[in-house]
Amino acid sequence: MPTLRVDGKEITVEKGTTIIRAAETLGIAIPYYCYHPGLSVAGNCRMCLVEVEKMPKPQIACHIQCQDGMEVYTQTEKVKKLREHILEFLLVNHPLDCPVCDQAGECKLQDYYMEHGLYDSRLNEKKVKKSAKAVPIGPTIMLDSERCILCSRCVRFTDEITGTGEFGIFNRGDHSEIGIYPGRELNNKYSGNVADICPVGALTDRDFRFKCRVWYLEKTESICPGCARGCNMTIETNLERPHHAHGERVMRLKPRYNSEVNDWWMCDAGRYGYKFIDHDRITEPIQRLDGVVRTMEWNEIVANLLKLFKGILKASKDEIAVFVSPQMTNEELYLAKKLFIKELGLERVFLVSTNPEGDQDDFLIRADKHPNRKGAEWLGFKEDERAIKKVMDDALSGALKGLVMFGQDLISLYPDRNIAEMLTRLSLSVFIGSNHHVTSEQAQFVLPAAAYAEKEGTFTNFLGRVQRIHQALTPLARSKPESEILMLLARRLGFDWAYESQEDVFDGLRRSVPQFQGMSYAKIGKQGVMAE
Repeated sequence: MPTLRVDGKEITVEKGTTIIRAAETLGIAIPYYCYHPGLSVAGNCRMCLVEVEKMPKPQIACHIQCQDGMEVYTQTEKVKKLREHILEFLLVNHPLDCPVCDQAGECKLQDYYMEHGLYDSRLNEKKVKKSAKAVPIGPTIMLDSERCILCSRCVRFTDEITGTGEFGIFNRGDHSEIGIYPGRELNNKYSGNVADICPVGALTDRDFRFKCRVWYLEKTESICPGCARGCNMTIETNLERPHHAHGERVMRLKPRYNSEVNDWWMCDAGRYGYKFIDHDRITEPIQRLDGVVRTMEWNEIVANLLKLFKGILKASKDEIAVFVSPQMTNEELYLAKKLFIKELGLERVFLVSTNPEGDQDDFLIRADKHPNRKGAEWLGFKEDERAIKKVMDDALSGALKGLVMFGQDLISLYPDRNIAEMLTRLSLSVFIGSNHHVTSEQAQFVLPAAAYAEKEGTFTNFLGRVQRIHQALTPLARSKPESEILMLLARRLGFDWAYESQEDVFDGLRRSVPQFQGMSYAKIGKQGVMAE
């Protein structure tokens, strides 16, 4: 393992480590454009030049590997002057449209000019016009080749990560430009990532364009609920101007680095699948009785619901069934199990979800489109299709009187079953969920639940990694997290639960479920933790 010094700071690194990675470990920031830790080294921007003792010329830190005894200098006058000159050349043909560029505020040209530029240009700038000015190159990405600095990150991403190879560099000299090969478009399952890795405003996200300035965004670390992978991401919200984009609070989702889960990437389905958080939401408790639909206060609807619930429970526990969902957090599933199975003694409590037969690849996307099926399995919930269909048959025959559903659209999940007729025959049907769908419109009682971005908790991905979600938004209107709804029901049923936070619930969970033993919110942290 070589030991070297960077700006006088000594460090020992693994063999093969580059200077730029060693400097990052020491907290020394070397500027770069073409370098990306998830891609091969191109070494074409030259922004990361440093001086290395005994080497006659400055070297690119992204490519040169550390050697024992090496002395590296990142802040010499020669290095500073080189960075200034490189920026000058990069900006020769760059348009001055920062005020209307979506990258403004997170643009490395802006940042590095202020840190390493501030020069008086020596050139009479007659900018070379490129062919693509705000041209859509696919359903998700807009290309402005005038802003491109030819870092080639997008080319390497589609060549090395997705293997789809849509991008190329065309023409020569100062007429060179990034483009899509003739007859093709950027339409792979991970296309949105090229906007993330573009260091300037050449590739921008069509979904985010002109929606919000980045300095208004608040970022919250979370987990994508789109499939069982559990990609780490940030939820970026605009709380200062919530009505700026048709009432949307969530402006965009972006991947967050986790070497054990998704590295730097996320799929387009997860990236753009956030619209349900602010649209088509159930916002008020609703009761349907004799064809009359009423919105009610929480206390009133819970009282009405539990009056029917207790009546059925007193007659027979077998006449009530509960369908929980792998979209629920570990904490919510634990409380559901405690209330319905442990406290009330119900036996017909099942996990209901879509079968894991969706789109899948050998990179990130999983066929199972639920973030917490593994957690539900650890908690003992089973997806017993025969038992679930028996519940439905009993409801149609009158042998089942009450059904509680957590988020599932049973009518869509079981098109071969007459679910609508089944719901009308029940004495009590309760839907607890965040969004309207066909089943929610048929239920007798509808309790509005918070979306994942509006609550705290944990998901367990398909590998058994437990990861945190954090609350980015206040629950919309009068919706509540399922955990609060379950605690409200428990309290009204006479059970004294002493939970004051989701962390308290998780503490109870880890004490009772072997796979969670030894875990805590502190240990889970930002990267998650695997079951021992």
